[in-house]
Amino acid sequence: MRSTPTSRVSVAEAIHLPPPFTLVRLRESGDAFAHACRIAPKSGAGTLVCVGRFDLAEFAVVLEPGEPLGTARRAFYAGMVALTDALRAYAPPHKTVAIGWPDTVVIDGGLVGGGRMGWPTSAREDEPPAWLVFGAMIRTVAMADQGPGVHPLASALDEEGFGEAGAVQVTESFARHLMRAIDSWQTDGFASLARDYLSRVPRERRTVLRIDDGGDLLTRRVGADRIERSVLAKALVTPSWFDPKLGGPRL
Repeated sequence: MRSTPTSRVSVAEAIHLPPPFTLVRLRESGDAFAHACRIAPKSGAGTLVCVGRFDLAEFAVVLEPGEPLGTARRAFYAGMVALTDALRAYAPPHKTVAIGWPDTVVIDGGLVGGGRMGWPTSAREDEPPAWLVFGAMIRTVAMADQGPGVHPLASALDEEGFGEAGAVQVTESFARHLMRAIDSWQTDGFASLARDYLSRVPRERRTVLRIDDGGDLLTRRVGADRIERSVLAKALVTPSWFDPKLGGPRL
């Protein structure tokens, strides 16, 4: 995927972000998430790193939470709400943008990408981390050799009818919606953000989903007392949607 020609779309198109953000652009071969994690200790909150690719919207933003790591990871949910809202802004009316807990973004059943989160390896669960990084990749253009049906579980924005929405538009939209998601969290509390996130997660019939104060997903079947816990910190260690060999979303 990294070697795809860039002639179809200009990757030098200007990106306009709201004032709190500081833009850092990398060349096509760069890694936005890794770079953001490297520079986070000095760059500060609001630094947004993006990679100039035509086939993928790839970016990562530095956050500086004021609470212990054990609860600060909940910022991941704000990032996912912002990411899916960014896509909904350009989605055709009949398209469903959904989340597979915790990190996968799916459009009408086709995986287009997802989010991930990093923090300092030395950070303690009971102390505020020096930084967090929320990173995302969204497949904007299907590869030339991917005809319809070749990868039935994967998709791209161009295949889903998103028109001219490319990496620049998705990145700009994400930044705006991240500000709204964080403001909503601060104003209405985490429970409101959690409900917003869970409204995008498909669920089995007769199941109740809830996110607890630590960010873990609790699943209970109607009529049963047993509650299944899915631990957010463990789930974020390895992004479920990312293929290291491709350097992007799974096919």
